[in-house]
Amino acid sequence: MPVLKKTNYPIILNLLGTLLLLNSFFMFLCVPVSLYYNEPAYKGLAIAGLITFIIGLSMFLITRNAKKNVGKREGYLIVGVGWIGMALFGTLPYILTIPQLSETAQQANQMDLTNALFETMSGYTTTGASILNDIEIMPKGLLFWRSLTHWIGGMGIIVLTIAILPLLGIGGMQLFVAEA
Repeated sequence: MPVLKKTNYPIILNLLGTLLLLNSFFMFLCVPVSLYYNEPAYKGLAIAGLITFIIGLSMFLITRNAKKNVGKREGYLIVGVGWIGMALFGTLPYILTIPQLSETAQQANQMDLTNALFETMSGYTTTGASILNDIEIMPKGLLFWRSLTHWIGGMGIIVLTIAILPLLGIGGMQLFVAEA
């Protein structure tokens, strides 16, 4: 049990909150695209961004006074839980937008939790695999979200966090080592 006492859980939650805030920012970027093309998908994208923002901000604010020391143990936990958390929250735009599509678009692109998770993780890992059968009939805002997940994956979720860490007064070497 001494291992559990040495882990700095508040800083882990703080950084995971930061990741979710970044994720919500990218979700909100999709809303103007959807509005530009006059698509009803903007509602699902906005709700997904709002849910992610509220949870991320809550995690960040609750732990804002956390000690800023990130060790290897914390780095590994942040990377592992960060990937899972980002992928789970990244499924929200698909899950909340697909029911608003036309019936033909819904039939062509069956989207349940498993498929949405696959599509999101495919983007974050930059594999490029897709379960979408007819991608052209998808709303442009949702396609922009799909493209952003690939871009975020290419940049590296943790690399984005490392760029933010100096602003928080935290060294990012432990996260870099865990990611590598």
